[in-house]
Amino acid sequence: MGAGSSTEAEREPLLVPSLYGRRWLVLTLFSLLALMQGMVWNFWGPIANSAVQAYGFTKSDIAFLVLWGPVGYIPWLLFMWLMDKKGLRISLLLSAFFMLLGSALRSVPVTDLHLRRWLIHGGQFLNGLAGPTVMSAGPYLSTTWFAPDQRATATAVASLFSYLGGATSFIVGPLIVPAPNVSQAAAVSNTSIQSRTQLILYAELAVIAVLSTATLLYFPSRPPVPPSVAAASQRLSYRSSICRLLSNFRFLMIGFAYAVPTGVIAGWFGVLDMVLTPANISQVNAGWVGFWSTVGGCVFGVAMARFADSIRGMLKMILVLMLAGASLSSTWFTLTCLSSFTHLPSTTAILYTSCILVGIFINSSVPIFFELFIETVYPVPEGITCGVVTFLGNLAAGLLLFSLTFYCTDMSWLNWCLTGSCVFSLVLVLFFKESYDRLYLDVFVSV
Repeated sequence: MGAGSSTEAEREPLLVPSLYGRRWLVLTLFSLLALMQGMVWNFWGPIANSAVQAYGFTKSDIAFLVLWGPVGYIPWLLFMWLMDKKGLRISLLLSAFFMLLGSALRSVPVTDLHLRRWLIHGGQFLNGLAGPTVMSAGPYLSTTWFAPDQRATATAVASLFSYLGGATSFIVGPLIVPAPNVSQAAAVSNTSIQSRTQLILYAELAVIAVLSTATLLYFPSRPPVPPSVAAASQRLSYRSSICRLLSNFRFLMIGFAYAVPTGVIAGWFGVLDMVLTPANISQVNAGWVGFWSTVGGCVFGVAMARFADSIRGMLKMILVLMLAGASLSSTWFTLTCLSSFTHLPSTTAILYTSCILVGIFINSSVPIFFELFIETVYPVPEGITCGVVTFLGNLAAGLLLFSLTFYCTDMSWLNWCLTGSCVFSLVLVLFFKESYDRLYLDVFVSV
């Protein structure tokens, strides 16, 4: 910094991100793969009643089918190491291979129901192995390809498309697969349910095959020139990153604030049909509730990310507002489900509204959390940072679903877990001290 004023050339940005329009193609391919991974993961929950009748599944089996998503996160360290050393292309191709193989496995039309159930479980597990990459690499992709004023938006799109895939399953499954009619059991045969289910399985397999081929033909690891100073800067090594994250109290504080509510609501949505059945909500209507909850969260999340891009340094305030809304709406839903004790009005409209609001507030917080993680622990690589927190989220979901395999008669305790997780997260965020190290580097070094 000299005494003289800078010239116009010196004030020009060092890097020009607008040169690489292909970043939108990269974002689209990644997001569509994430969408399909979410669809496959959430396939069985929305049609739980049909699957129980046609395939001989129990409620515990349905919980296990959803549980394979969090279980697939067990080798997350391997995927984070691969992303750090080889880049996003290799990690995404491996994930696409697992998705393709898993979708093919669960689509094998064998008549032996016992063998068929094992193939379905195996396919769900392989799809779960794609989770560490598609759920945690969004911030890595946005930093690698996008300018600072587009980063939060790109993170939101890449991170939320997996949730959008789960939302799509809430609609596709119940609309195509007929629900069993308990009053007229002969009206819906097992053969009809199985044939409609098989149709969806084949369709998802075809889409994943096309996306995997497109990723193989074109998905570069990085642009020729980094779009920002942060993208071009030297990062910590893999081992140093893990050690710094696990010893950083502020990171662990905000990490658990993210992991607990997002993990709980992921498990809760995975069995939403069973949660709403005691309230006399049909399988199709439960699907619509799950759909609008997730879609609303995705739309609101992108809008909030765009707002965060335009007004920087406000991530904590946005999270506080979102988590306060989630705490209030989840409490409203839980107390409404206990109307026989609380004497609160319990109508379909109230259940719809409160449930949808819960999904909107929690799901929309995901990209904001991701951006805050990166700012808090920079220069730890984005993929490793988000890999740790998404592992914690899947651990929370896994523990919840594992407990459900033992306590699946009365589902009201799940609602209390959801409410408690939102309040817990709000308290942690309120006491969190934010910092913006990466943003400081981009604003004051790149100009």
